[in-house]
Amino acid sequence: MRYAQDEDDAKDILQEGFIKIFDKLKQYRNKGSLEGWMRKIIVNTALERIRKESRIMLVENASIIEHDHYKYEHILEELGEKDLLEMIQELSPQYRMVFNLYAIEGYAHREISQMLNISEGTSKSNLSRARDLLKHKIELRSEIKISKVI
Repeated sequence: MRYAQDEDDAKDILQEGFIKIFDKLKQYRNKGSLEGWMRKIIVNTALERIRKESRIMLVENASIIEHDHYKYEHILEELGEKDLLEMIQELSPQYRMVFNLYAIEGYAHREISQMLNISEGTSKSNLSRARDLLKHKIELRSEIKISKVI
């Protein structure tokens, strides 16, 4: 659901991913976890689908500002997983993909830039903008201003 526009899209991606997993199962060499290998195939399937449908429009930002960490603990306690997933899905495809790959899947900006055929700066810029948008959505939903940690 993190990469999909809606539930039907997510089901299609999952189905395509499992077909690829079953087709490539003989290629799995028991190096690393099976779950990690499968996750990589599903993520790549989602990225391929988004590229094929030309839904991604990347944003380049010459001045990338690294943001301080924010205190989310008290706010996140009030939000459920469903709420957070909904907010992530509301992001534009380019921001959602970079956010998911970096913050959730754990890829580095260099890897993301290679996967999406963008510069590292674009990856960082899109992540920064996605975080800002999510912060704003959380503030609106919780009616609490998120303050920076000093």
